[in-house]
Amino acid sequence: MAPKQPFVSLDDFEHYAAQNLDRNALDYYRSGAQDMLTLRENQRAFDRIVVRPRILRDVSCVDTSTAVLGAAISSPICIAPTAMQRMAHPDGECATARAAARKQTCMVLSSWSTTSVEDVADCVGNAAAPPRWLQLYIYKDREATRKLIERAQNSGYSAIALTVDTPFLGRRLADMRNRFRLPPHLTMANFADKKTMAQVSSAVQPLSAAENSSGLAAYVASQIDPTLSWEHVAWVKRVSRLPVLLKGVLTAEDAELAVQAGVDGIIVSNHGGRQIDTAPATIDALEEVCRAVRGRVQVFLDGGIRRGTDVLKALALGATAVFLGRPVLWALNYNGEDGVVEMLDMINEEFRLAMALAGCASVADIKREHVRMPGQPRL
Repeated sequence: MAPKQPFVSLDDFEHYAAQNLDRNALDYYRSGAQDMLTLRENQRAFDRIVVRPRILRDVSCVDTSTAVLGAAISSPICIAPTAMQRMAHPDGECATARAAARKQTCMVLSSWSTTSVEDVADCVGNAAAPPRWLQLYIYKDREATRKLIERAQNSGYSAIALTVDTPFLGRRLADMRNRFRLPPHLTMANFADKKTMAQVSSAVQPLSAAENSSGLAAYVASQIDPTLSWEHVAWVKRVSRLPVLLKGVLTAEDAELAVQAGVDGIIVSNHGGRQIDTAPATIDALEEVCRAVRGRVQVFLDGGIRRGTDVLKALALGATAVFLGRPVLWALNYNGEDGVVEMLDMINEEFRLAMALAGCASVADIKREHVRMPGQPRL
């Protein structure tokens, strides 16, 4: 269904998807844990941060380019890992990867992708491809985890983003009501061998009316290792030749431990508000984490980014780059690869304008002085 009016904000993509996605997929993508307070706070917290624009600075040429883990990208607006993208569009993760390549920005592929790490790499090719990372869970089957790391290395992925906030799946009420399952024509493509497919069948088979859960929750409980600890981080670093980032850090204490563990980066994330409800909004946790890190590794943020001013605020508080999750899914549902490109163009133009109006000609010009946090005294 074509939109009646042109899209002018990222919200327009979400409104389109809400009218066009089936309930099983829509609720899986958009819901959070419990009462979804953290989910909503991820966006609302940005509204409480004030931009302090500087004037009379030459912004006739605004450069949004930057670098993540040493790799150049056109903008600090990157693509977060979101699972099962072929529920949103038949081309799924391949369309998203091609859009990231066209915009020369970083994409993180979910372990729970409906397209394999190899196929995503093949659909983009290696010519001038921007950095592509793999998001990773630690499975009880450690060999399956190791093989996935090895496959990512062999397919040209440049980093591992280890998710550390999911020993169990958060209580997602919409998925429970819908008895969420992956549609039968799709698979978790990174685990397509016969042995592993037998293990993941709980995520794709319909549940009985008596089962008060979701297929994915049952899958996580049966397969993801709940003993996840700093020893697992050390193990991933031992078996991987790639840089390792931790995704899911929200406190200064854990940020310090992560640096001591030798990680190469930190992603401040609350899993899109999908794990423990009433956890802090990621933008509220960002500065605490950055202060603890003290520049020893790069810090990134996901969750709640919907405007170019949100990107400006995150960078002013210490983020190297930000990652978009749900907006990518909505844009993918709207128009596949071209939809994701259109969405990225829109928020990048908003960011470029925000930089100019704040008096910043380059990403390096964005400083802490450009924002005032709630409760911070006026200068």
